Amino acid sequence: MHYYEVWLSSQQFHGESPLTYSADERLNRGSIVVVPLQRRLALGVVHKEVNKPTFPTKPIKKIATTVPLPAHVMDLFAWLRIYYPAPLGVLLSLFMPNSLAQTSRAKSATNVQKPSSAKSLPPLTAEQTTAVSTIHESTATTMLLHGDTGTGKTRVYLELVKQQLEHNKSAIVLTPEIGLTPQLARTFLEAFPDKVVILHSTLTPAQRRDEWLKVLTATEPLVVIGPRSAIFSPVHNLGIIIIDECHDTAYKQEQAPYYQTTRVAAKLAELNKVKLILGSATPLVSDYYALSSKNLPIIRMQELATKSDHEVVIETVNLKDRDEFSRSNWISNKLIAHIATALQNGGQSLVFLNRRGTARLVLCHSCGWQAVCPRCDLPLTYHGDHHTLQCHTCGYNESAPAACPACKSADIVFKSVGTKTLVTELQHLFPKARVMRFDSDTKKADRLEANYDDIKSGKIDILVGTQMLSKGLDLPKLELLGIVMADTSLSFPDFTAEERTYQMLTQVLGRVGRGHREGRVVLQSFSPDGPVIQAAITRDYDAFYQNQVLERKLYKFPPFCYLLKLTCSRASSSSAQKAARTLAEKIQSSGLTVEIAGPSPAFIEKNNNKYQWQIIVRSKSRTELLEVIKLIPANWTYDIDPSNLL
Repeated sequence: MHYYEVWLSSQQFHGESPLTYSADERLNRGSIVVVPLQRRLALGVVHKEVNKPTFPTKPIKKIATTVPLPAHVMDLFAWLRIYYPAPLGVLLSLFMPNSLAQTSRAKSATNVQKPSSAKSLPPLTAEQTTAVSTIHESTATTMLLHGDTGTGKTRVYLELVKQQLEHNKSAIVLTPEIGLTPQLARTFLEAFPDKVVILHSTLTPAQRRDEWLKVLTATEPLVVIGPRSAIFSPVHNLGIIIIDECHDTAYKQEQAPYYQTTRVAAKLAELNKVKLILGSATPLVSDYYALSSKNLPIIRMQELATKSDHEVVIETVNLKDRDEFSRSNWISNKLIAHIATALQNGGQSLVFLNRRGTARLVLCHSCGWQAVCPRCDLPLTYHGDHHTLQCHTCGYNESAPAACPACKSADIVFKSVGTKTLVTELQHLFPKARVMRFDSDTKKADRLEANYDDIKSGKIDILVGTQMLSKGLDLPKLELLGIVMADTSLSFPDFTAEERTYQMLTQVLGRVGRGHREGRVVLQSFSPDGPVIQAAITRDYDAFYQNQVLERKLYKFPPFCYLLKLTCSRASSSSAQKAARTLAEKIQSSGLTVEIAGPSPAFIEKNNNKYQWQIIVRSKSRTELLEVIKLIPANWTYDIDPSNLL
């Protein structure tokens, strides 16, 4: 009889140590097993063999797969539990699907059609050739590919992956959102038809299991493509890691463990002694500063991959000039005229607004009553297609009132535009055009990934959507971009507000002028001459970056310190405030060299009938913040290295 310490992969397991089980056969470190846990079965991974314990043990029920997890995956798990503290059962569940205990076969895991043969890659431009050579010759593990939109970063990725496959090495390629996976997957499938595996959360449990097992048991090199969770894939013989749109906030896990994918990828690259390529047109200020200060390669690409004489004309409209809005409250006369021209030319238009719904504020014009969520105390969003009010924080919804609940007046007004309002207005203005909306409220059949072919071919005349339309899409028929309200995110009270605005505008501006046809932009803003908006229009990253570095150094924000956000949730505001003050005093008296901001109400103070207060802890030592986490009561949540403080 053999005895093994087993790490458990279960959301219900909150222990800090592995459990000991028995087995008749000898097992290797990393073997994936099914074990009893109380009255249920759970997946586990063998940590090591131990001597017979003094207490009775339960037997391992079965071996889930004959191939153990690669050694570097086990090492990554060991690092992760220290760097991003969280319940160990939750941490290990990142590394393998719970459906491994199933035996049924899945249907095909992707609706991306697999080509019958490899498509030859277009020749590299001079700038792309330089980028590939620089990456190949560098001894650095991490490097930044800072390429403007349209410069062909994807072609560089393809070349780098091709080189690795030729040397019998595998690759992991990450994309920020599932909606972008089909485009990236199609590109790589055309180049490497038999090598691509796609992993993402919309797969069924059986599909995810089968695709994951395909990676684990592969004897030939593979290209694994997916969003952030794909970084934990059990890839053997890894040769390169590529993170596209590395600036995107989707790479930050917003629940325990609150990991940052780029940091996990850097550790994985270090363990495998391979290169990590961070690709972006708008790198995070913190990433750019970190690479610069360590003299790591930053490879700049600024020339369009598709040479063209076509120019992009950018016109601005001041939203305060109401004479420009005689035909629509939200779409300027100038933008309407250019949409009409694009339709006549057989071109496509993209109307961008980073707000969902029909209206953001529902008010009574008579008494000032406002529709707010009873659970969260936040404004409810009106959805005209269902005639409902919805809270996008907790999911609460109710029917829209015909009269004011407070004063019974019928004078209810809907203020501030959403994407659904834009669709209604555009359908009224252009009744013969095919208009489609793409945001996170879109039904499954109408999502971006399900309509990608129609979008790319130009069958959809006018696209309306939020930031999911700003990333990575190459639309050959796109002629016009309209930005309805360019400065919405500047009003957020967070140190990343200007960075997010610059990134969002630069990314969406990059959808036009990619060499396919003439491009035009109509940018509507309350402050069109503002420094952030002007930096995005002129693609002046250097000016934007230098200004951000000065501000963050002055006000002690990353990259000049590490941050820890602590949050408590209580039934009343007074109890939340009391708990927050108690913890703040405990941290203050701990002797740790940290700086405390707060306690204060969270940006969303009330959520699902609970009141939230938070404490922000700063330190120049991340280790000190890990010590603070040890002081936190069990009913608190924490986010180390938060992407924002809202």
